[in-house]
Order: sequence, then structure tokens, then C-alpha cells
Amino acid sequence: MKHYLFILFYLFCNVFTYAFHGTFWVYLFCFILFSAIVVWGSFAIELGYFVNSITHKRTKIKEIALTFDDGPTEYTPQFLDLLKENQIKATFFCIGKQIEKYPDTFKRIIAEGHTIGNHTLSHSNSTGFLSTSKMVEEIQKCDEIMYSVGSITTDLYRPPFGVTNPNIAKAITKTGKKSIGWNVRSLDTITDDEKKIYRRITQTMKPGNIILLHDTSEKTYRVLGDLLVFLKNKKYSAFTIDSIIKSKKK
Repeated sequence: MKHYLFILFYLFCNVFTYAFHGTFWVYLFCFILFSAIVVWGSFAIELGYFVNSITHKRTKIKEIALTFDDGPTEYTPQFLDLLKENQIKATFFCIGKQIEKYPDTFKRIIAEGHTIGNHTLSHSNSTGFLSTSKMVEEIQKCDEIMYSVGSITTDLYRPPFGVTNPNIAKAITKTGKKSIGWNVRSLDTITDDEKKIYRRITQTMKPGNIILLHDTSEKTYRVLGDLLVFLKNKKYSAFTIDSIIKSKKK
């Protein structure tokens, strides 16, 4: 856990409070500022405020990682067809309940050589408010389903919504996972404009990027088609997240 922002905030508050003689409004201002920093740290996974997450690969080679969250879904086979056609391997962060719903698709992801990551059992909207024990349960039950359906285990974990906090940090440690983030967020679940999604990804393209996508819609499938053409024209290859872990162990 990194505390740089908290330390800076603490020093600032001491100086600020001393300068203004500790009035009520000074304390209120400091409280609001502190709350803003905590919220920012919770939602900005790239900051590593509560959890040190892998958000990119340090490389000079023209390579990027395509990662897909929230599957498998009814659309995932189309994504797999496109990736197979272009001989690209990706990383899929799967939800336990979705694996139960689409077991054959999950097996296909594995059979075609893609990397699997844990994305909790249910991807609950209340993830940021769950206790440590509940988060551990969410992660472990997803692991159990992965092994039951696909005979596979993984130490890769991506927090739903990219949200982290002390409880989630403890759960990640207790389950022996490595937190995986991103440094290019496509926002493909927020906007319907395919051109905006495409530009958001390609305008910031650089070696080592980890791109967040979702295999949950026709829209993103079409964006992926254009993106793969872009990568081919720019002579970019793709790496999977487990390759970062393996390289660090050498």
C-alpha cells in the first residue's frame, strides 16, 4: 500500500491548520480534502493507493495486452473467432456466475490458449462496501468454478470496476492473488460511440499498454475488429498478462 498522498496531505493539513489557527472551517476543509483523496485512490487503480496493481508492461518492444472483462457472454465466441483469425492471444477476466452460464465458451477460451483471470463470483455493484471475508469468498468461489469447469487455476485478479480499498487489499493478500489493472480504459461500457472508443485506445497507443475492454457487446466486437487492423498496420504484437508475471520471476 502506498501512502505518499496521505503523507503529503498530512503535512499540508498541519501547515494549513497552523497558519489559520485551527478554525472549524479549516478542519472541515481538511476533512473534505482527505475524503476526496481516499475516493480518488479507491477508484484510480493506477495510483496503487491501496493495492499495488500491474497496470502496464515495461518494454520497448511494440506490444500491448488486450484484456476483456465480465465474460464469458453470448458475444464471447465472436471475439474468440476474431482473435483466432488474427492469431492474437488475450487475457479474459471472467466472472464465476458467467462461467456457470457459459461453460463451453469458458473451455474454449482456455483451449485456444488465452490467459484466464479471476473477476469475482458475482461482480457485485456493492464490491467497494464488502467486508474482507465476503471479498475472499467472492474470489475463492470464482476460483472453485474455474477449476470445476475448466480444470484451471489462476493467480491473476482484476477488481470489479477497478475499485480498491483496505478490505479488498486484505482479500487479495489472503487469496494469494496479483492485482491487475490497466493504463488504457476504453470506456466501452459507458459510451455507444464506437469511433470515440477506438480513438481513446489508439491515440494513446504505446509499447506495454494494458487495454481494458469488455466481451459483452456487438459494439466492442466491431471496435476490436478495427483495433486489430490498426495493430497490424502499426506492427504491434500482443502479450498476455501472465507473461509479465513470468518475466518478473526470472
